[in-house]
Amino acid sequence: MSIEPTPAPRPRPSGIRDTSGQDTRHADTGSGARHLRRWAMVGGLGLVLLLIAVWVASGWAGGGSSVDASRLRIAEVTRGDLTRDIAAEGRVISANSPTLYAISGGTVTLKVVAGDQVERGQALAEIDSPELRSKLAQEETTLASLEAEAGRAALDAQLSSAAARKELDQAEIDRTAAERDLQRYQRAFDGGAVAQVDLAKAQDTLKKTEIGVASARQDVSLQGRGAGLDTRNKQLLAERQRAVVTEMRRQVDLLTVRAPFDGQVGQVQAIQSSNVAANAPVLSVVDLSVFEVEIKVPESFARDLAIGMPAQIGSAGTQYPAQVSAVSPEVVGGEVVARLRFDDGHQPPGLRQNQRLSARIVLDTRTDVLMVARGPFLDQGGGRAAYVLDGNTAVRRPIQAGASSLSAVEIVSGLQPGERIVVAGSDLFDNAERIRISGL
Repeated sequence: MSIEPTPAPRPRPSGIRDTSGQDTRHADTGSGARHLRRWAMVGGLGLVLLLIAVWVASGWAGGGSSVDASRLRIAEVTRGDLTRDIAAEGRVISANSPTLYAISGGTVTLKVVAGDQVERGQALAEIDSPELRSKLAQEETTLASLEAEAGRAALDAQLSSAAARKELDQAEIDRTAAERDLQRYQRAFDGGAVAQVDLAKAQDTLKKTEIGVASARQDVSLQGRGAGLDTRNKQLLAERQRAVVTEMRRQVDLLTVRAPFDGQVGQVQAIQSSNVAANAPVLSVVDLSVFEVEIKVPESFARDLAIGMPAQIGSAGTQYPAQVSAVSPEVVGGEVVARLRFDDGHQPPGLRQNQRLSARIVLDTRTDVLMVARGPFLDQGGGRAAYVLDGNTAVRRPIQAGASSLSAVEIVSGLQPGERIVVAGSDLFDNAERIRISGL
């Protein structure tokens, strides 16, 4: 067995290089993938943050703050007929329910109790007033004295007139006698039987009697006038006292308290056999035939109410025609009291005092107007501004509000049909020009 020797390696040509120069050092491929994913996550997070920033910026552009829609009431602007009316609940009261008072102080005797049915003129109570009755007796005595003086003055006037007439008659007789004497002396003087002096004396006597007649006639006139004035004065004093007595008799008659109409005794304020003061309430009478309904109207509608305005009163599901009979001139607690009276022959049967009924007063009706549901925005903006929805943003816009009812308000300008506005909750906006609404 022979063993062949191992050949020696061949020397490499000097012109050929090995691959050692082409080899490069590479990093671990798993570590590079992790770096790539990390950068992708950073970029995605930055994109999300950018989107959030854009969304916040758009929110800031749309409004300085955000309000949830659940805290607001939004209504749509529509066109239709606006009926201005007042709806309220009223209570039944008697149109005639006077309280009767004591005309004078004294002891009261009641003849009825609360709830009794009474008729017109029926005695309800009597008041014993010795003072008033005594005063009546004194005044009647004074009247009798003045009437006697008036009669005496009339008699004196007749006597004076008779005496003056007697003097006149006597003067006329004297004048007639003087005329006859003058005629006799004239004939005698013409026949030469008497002297001219006697004729002149007869003429003077006639003139004297004529003067006496004129004086007596004047006395008759003056005596008549004087006696007439004195008599009339006495009569006037008697008539004055007669009026006083008539008033006193009326007051004494009013000591008996009588029913002013057919009705029912209401509240009795006096106690049986007690002493009541003058002008103290005794009892009240209720007229069951005429009732009215008293309602309370908000102050904002008070200026539109007028006596005679038509109304409707609901009782047991039936509407009865009525009209406004009275409006209080006083505002109490932001409300005005008004009374409604049933039309003749339309009062529902079986009404009772203080019974509750529904009432409605129609002020007017406006056809084909722009309107929206009524809300607090009217008071907050004074009817001059409203927040109109533009997407999810409420924009403040000037408007002009007109007439309003309990449920709607007329829009004169500033809004269009179909637009939606915030009618309640705009006080949360703090008068901002734009506000974002979330949750729409």
